[in-house]
Amino acid sequence: MERTRWGVVLALWFAGLCAAGQFAKVGVIFAELAPLWPEAGARLGLVVSVVGLVGIVFGTTAGMLVARLGARRMMIGALLAGAVLSAVQVAILPLGWMIASRVAEGFAHLAIVVAGPVLIGAVTLPRDQAATMTLWSTFFGVAFTLTAAFGLPFAQSHGPGALFAAHAGLMACAALLLALVLPQDGPPQGARLSLRGILRDHGRIYASPRIAAPAMGFVFYTLMFVAMLTLVPGLVAPEHRALTAALMPLVSIGASLLLGVVMVRWIGAVAVVQAGFGLTIIAALVWWAASGVALVLAAMALSMALGLVQGASFAAIPALNASREDRAMAAGAIAQLGNLGTTLGTPVLLAMSGAWGPASLAWFTLPLALAGIGVHKWQRARRG
Repeated sequence: MERTRWGVVLALWFAGLCAAGQFAKVGVIFAELAPLWPEAGARLGLVVSVVGLVGIVFGTTAGMLVARLGARRMMIGALLAGAVLSAVQVAILPLGWMIASRVAEGFAHLAIVVAGPVLIGAVTLPRDQAATMTLWSTFFGVAFTLTAAFGLPFAQSHGPGALFAAHAGLMACAALLLALVLPQDGPPQGARLSLRGILRDHGRIYASPRIAAPAMGFVFYTLMFVAMLTLVPGLVAPEHRALTAALMPLVSIGASLLLGVVMVRWIGAVAVVQAGFGLTIIAALVWWAASGVALVLAAMALSMALGLVQGASFAAIPALNASREDRAMAAGAIAQLGNLGTTLGTPVLLAMSGAWGPASLAWFTLPLALAGIGVHKWQRARRG
């Protein structure tokens, strides 16, 4: 390969946007969905969260399947399955069936987010991997931003079913596009999966200082960032909440793409992850001492610092792992631990903020950022 295939990279990023849309199409219009199942109560939350729970349980298993069956097969099959499931949801199923369809959607989502980094690494030259993996890392934030800007008013005007139909069409388009541009997989490799083999491979993944390292840092990012996006706007003055909520994801994406790519090329992916956690500590201390408008600025600084962690964590997958199999395993571990952090971080910060108010954000952030630095320092020592 003489040059990076940027067209294929963008097509894969579009597939990532579609995968994130599996969360965004429900999370962004959650208030509009509530009247459809008035008897749901707390079960309504499963319509959003069950997709992530699948990732917690089966993240690394998905990495094993991608390594054995081929990333192209898994990606295109998952996009087609996701398109069918979104099309079925247009009918606004009874709540139990809707939750069941979301469980199936969780498996499709997982296959896409694990296969994506493997496929991007295969069509990217080493000198461009910092840029392409950082671009991939933005798919979640970009999808939520686009869905909030365009999908929410569309659903409010035409109903949730119309948004599900649009998402089904986009996923089908992504599958067709990638079927045209991705090179064929080789024959399936390795033995059939068994429970003993899955457990053995889990041990191998998390024992490896190369395969596990990106995920073991990324989990501390997800514990913090999703919780912050959810709760920080409610901790600033009411007149600043809308601006804070809108700018935090955009600042994070901008930091990843503009500053993170340069830093990864300069000092390496793992060092950028540690630097991002270090800046997070400084921003958290500023938040603790600030008030008024300064809280908004501290929130932007937190978003910028964690944006560096986000992009560099994905860039660390190819930086630390040379083979497709190891990259698939590393991406599966990121999916598993990332979903774990996403699920646990918000309720923990919510409980702390209820007890201690805005200052709780600093006490929530400091030990997690220190742990992120420490785990990468430990894994680097093991690699050495």
